[in-house]
Amino acid sequence: MSDFLRPEDLTKITTDVEMTKARKEMDSAHKKEEEAKVLHDMFMTREIQPQAKDRINNAVRRAASNGLREVEIFTFPASFTNDGGRRINNNEPDWPASLDGFAKKAYDYYEKELRPLGYKLQVRVLNYPGGMIGEIGVYLCW
Repeated sequence: MSDFLRPEDLTKITTDVEMTKARKEMDSAHKKEEEAKVLHDMFMTREIQPQAKDRINNAVRRAASNGLREVEIFTFPASFTNDGGRRINNNEPDWPASLDGFAKKAYDYYEKELRPLGYKLQVRVLNYPGGMIGEIGVYLCW
């Protein structure tokens, strides 16, 4: 005849299962945090590529051929700005001062190469996950 499981045995089983689940969640959160850090570091150190002119010309030509007057250049998390996207969200005139990393380099490239040709640059908040400013979209317009 076998012994019945005692309540303390069941409690231990439940605790072990909960601990394993919590460990997995912590590992997953740590992995996501590491991935986010890598993406942030890549964004902050990314440079304008030598083929940028060709890529821009191809993108605007393709967009114009489709009847469009703008093209999305890139998107990035608002957290990559120095104010969490507040100035962009409020359409403040000094919003370019909030840019860091690749966004700043792209803006400087626009100022030097594209604005003199008559292009305009628009930035928009694309979403508000959890009520917070999420992604920023950068658009080249003509």
